[in-house]
Amino acid sequence: MNNSLKPLSCEEDKLKMRLIDVKKRVEDSRLMARRNPGLISILAVSKKQTTAAVETLSRMGHMDFGENFLQDALEKIYCLKHLNINWHFIGKIQSNKTRDIAEKFQWVHTVDRLKIAERLNSHRPHQLPKLNVCIQVNQANETQKNGVQPSNVANLAREIMGLPKLRLRGLMTIPPITKTSDNTRSFFAELREQKEKLISEGIPMDTLSMGMSSDLEEAILNGSTIVRVGTAIFGPRPE
Repeated sequence: MNNSLKPLSCEEDKLKMRLIDVKKRVEDSRLMARRNPGLISILAVSKKQTTAAVETLSRMGHMDFGENFLQDALEKIYCLKHLNINWHFIGKIQSNKTRDIAEKFQWVHTVDRLKIAERLNSHRPHQLPKLNVCIQVNQANETQKNGVQPSNVANLAREIMGLPKLRLRGLMTIPPITKTSDNTRSFFAELREQKEKLISEGIPMDTLSMGMSSDLEEAILNGSTIVRVGTAIFGPRPE
């Protein structure tokens, strides 16, 4: 029997409906922001989710998945190597993990220092396209979060531009938890303004990786091009 004709199971149907709902939220926000279609992508954050769940979404046509934990990601990448999936690394990068990240992923959202960028560049296989990278910005100087300080972003961006096997795409942020959407909105607006300033200084960028399940609308209204959505697609995360 052709796989495309098989009826969806209950869990698969829930995945499909949640993905449809997220797509509607994104489209409604795009229209509210009066932005052109095709500029916003949904990154399904599949950390701690099953390989089967990722395969189900892939079979539905969703091809971009984000992983925080390398070993868990490598298992999924190996099991699903027959599928045309774009893998995004969105977790903390340890120096001893850069080879696997450079070899197995198409995107890295969490570059926050030159040493990591240089290691990703040196490990990126010559036969593969340039590795797409975003600089993670720690906007509120939170000690528990990684990321470069806003004042140091331009210097790091210029250094990354000099690495031949990396392609600098833009900026990424995880804003502080705030009590109001106005506060969250201000962080998103600041990142958009920083991107625009860097472009005016001759640093080409086309990506803002910001916004998650709870605040993707505010992110899109402030220029996000990639929203990282986990719970709203997969449901509650397994412990």
